[in-house]
Amino acid sequence: MDITEEINETKKWLHNQDNKKTIRHEDFIAGISKGMAILECFGPEKHRLNVTMTAEKTGLTRAATRRHLLTLEYLGYLDFDGHYYYLTPKVLKFSGAYLSGSQLPKICQPLLNLLTTRTALIFSVMVLDGFEAITIARSASSQQTDRVNPYGLHLGNRLPAHATSAGKILLAHLNISEQIQWLEKYPLKRLTKFSCTDNATFLTILEGIKEQDWCYSSEEHELGVHALAVPIYGPKGNVVAALNIVSPTTRISKENLIEQILPLLQQTASELRNVI
Repeated sequence: MDITEEINETKKWLHNQDNKKTIRHEDFIAGISKGMAILECFGPEKHRLNVTMTAEKTGLTRAATRRHLLTLEYLGYLDFDGHYYYLTPKVLKFSGAYLSGSQLPKICQPLLNLLTTRTALIFSVMVLDGFEAITIARSASSQQTDRVNPYGLHLGNRLPAHATSAGKILLAHLNISEQIQWLEKYPLKRLTKFSCTDNATFLTILEGIKEQDWCYSSEEHELGVHALAVPIYGPKGNVVAALNIVSPTTRISKENLIEQILPLLQQTASELRNVI
């Protein structure tokens, strides 16, 4: 094969850097990709978008954006108030199907409930998706009275991985080249005065987290909230998720988290490894 043939062969494939998947160019449907990109524009900070705002976020032309928005509205995934588009409950169909069909949330739930019964604290299981950690299972004490709404409180919650204990656990178990690629794609953002925004420092932090096999994070994402996380290993020794506890700093101290709660997290993670 000469150089020209080799280049042509390479162009036949598309590579997704996030999930390491590949697809032949002829099998890739651009329309679906653009439609999903538009749906992903909506989030906690942007509940309602117009054509111009959506076009800017996706890089599509206004004409193409308008057609995709109209199609998604027609299909029932978006609604329109005359000025802005917004998501409808129909989008929850996908998350509901995942949570009911995936084994990991089902396996974790009884153990999370047991942890909460023993401690009256909030526990979550999270996985990495791009620059965010996502809650796929959670528990909460029925007697929980704190008015604080700490991150990780509801299923499907998406949080910046670099500023959360669970996110940093998941990033720490990527290899160094994957961590560098992640930092290049997702620049570190300052969310509070405690957030780390220096790449070299962050890589050093991840190295320490991997070595000790747990992570404590305090007020990096939300002031007044701290968290502790441990990795959940799969049968092949790979990290499949993170188990964490989130609490207001006024409810439990760092020392108590590490001395009393960390052993419980580690024991539960070990039990999960045996049944995943």
